[in-house]
Amino acid sequence: MMNTETTKTILEWSATAFTVAGAVAIALAIDPLNIYLLNVGAVLWLIWAVMVKRTSLIVVNSALLTVYAYGFVLRVI
Repeated sequence: MMNTETTKTILEWSATAFTVAGAVAIALAIDPLNIYLLNVGAVLWLIWAVMVKRTSLIVVNSALLTVYAYGFVLRVI
């Protein structure tokens, strides 16, 4: 079984990979994949931030998820 530090590292790098992939999808205008990738990245960063008690990243990623959710709702309606 993985220890907590290994889990945090995997989570952190997975969040980074999804966020970078989302940025690439935006640059290449790959919709709606960019939204999905950035949401996954933000969720993973939020989980990591809560685990390490990083308030600034909790606020940033909570705000990003709120904005993404609002945009998603606008697109669906």
